[in-house]
Amino acid sequence: MAAAPEVGTILHFPRHVKYWRRNLKTHLPTYYTENDTNRMMLAFFTLSAEEILGDLDAALSPEERQGYIDWIYHCQLPEGGFRSSPATDLGTARDDKNAVWDPPELSGTFGALLSLAILGDDLQRVKRKGILRWLSAMQRPDGSFGQILEDYGRPPEGGYDPRFCYMAAGIRWILRSNVEGPVEGVPDIDVDKLVQCIRERETYNGGIAAAPFREAHAGYTSCAISALSLVDRLPLQSSQPPDTRLRGLTKPHLTLRWLVSRQTLTLDNDDAIDTHGEEASLSATYCSGSPPSDSAIPELPWVGINGRCCKIADTCYSYYVCTSLHILGHLDLVNAKPIRRWLLDRTQHLVLGGFGKTPGDYPDILHAYLGLFTLALFGEPGLRPVWAPLSISQRVKEHIESLPWRKQVASYA
Repeated sequence: MAAAPEVGTILHFPRHVKYWRRNLKTHLPTYYTENDTNRMMLAFFTLSAEEILGDLDAALSPEERQGYIDWIYHCQLPEGGFRSSPATDLGTARDDKNAVWDPPELSGTFGALLSLAILGDDLQRVKRKGILRWLSAMQRPDGSFGQILEDYGRPPEGGYDPRFCYMAAGIRWILRSNVEGPVEGVPDIDVDKLVQCIRERETYNGGIAAAPFREAHAGYTSCAISALSLVDRLPLQSSQPPDTRLRGLTKPHLTLRWLVSRQTLTLDNDDAIDTHGEEASLSATYCSGSPPSDSAIPELPWVGINGRCCKIADTCYSYYVCTSLHILGHLDLVNAKPIRRWLLDRTQHLVLGGFGKTPGDYPDILHAYLGLFTLALFGEPGLRPVWAPLSISQRVKEHIESLPWRKQVASYA
């Protein structure tokens, strides 16, 4: 099979800048209304995309930047933690009885801290000790984390899947590095239980599921691997000295195989029929009894990535799989060229900018950000270098690590 020509396979940089500036400066389309309570995460995606494009400084005046910082701090609760949207703000009417309707929330706190860092804030106004105490209370006996805590005497509410482990690990990394144990009188989460929670969600084929005995899913796998990275509990490399700490991914070779197997020629619903012959011929090539030479392996024009077995390709799974491989040190196991072509030729919107979920879709904030980040992970010219565990630019990571109060906390390690 001949490779598709590279003509036209480019990142339309000005259109992406225009797309993200429009999201930053104007009202979002009507269909985002139902996501109003996720406004803090939408803000993070938008600000981080502008940062990775290198456009944030040009897009914001000093007054606008400070206005965004103040808006985020307005969403911080007196006890620590951030609400996900001003929509739940009760203002002066808030009291001990109705505070349950305006709680700090895990994804809101995660998005708020990252957004403040992207905007260059020093996080001095963050109620760090309050957030870390709250975070410890958000962990359940099985090691999982909830989304909200209505009362310190009750279990947390919300999901049990690895997304919440990831956000909890991210908040912890920002506010206390990966120092384990109490710091300045503030308890730590139980890292061993977090790791055990992830281990229990490992599947027979190496992926990670939402819960024990469920189907492996690339999104949950990515969140689990990122969480293990942030708490420094990934499997040890052969060059590292052994230690006694509990670590995640009990079958890393199977995890890598499962991630690489998420590559697919089934790119959209029509392709489920159209590529049947191609997949059969490739199977014959690779299963002919002897390993093929490099010259026998065809250069595919496009390769998408799916999130589960027998599904079509989706922009977000390019991110989930490639960041996982990158964190594990094996991004080289996939060929970036056809994945890049699929993103740029099939889901990049040539008029509006951004990326859609699947070929022909309009762009949306989630997929537009994850598609852009994947290209940055591949080293796309014009995009800033990125740090995969927190899905931020390398520059923002270094800003967080440079903060004087954080350096002091990290010194306790």
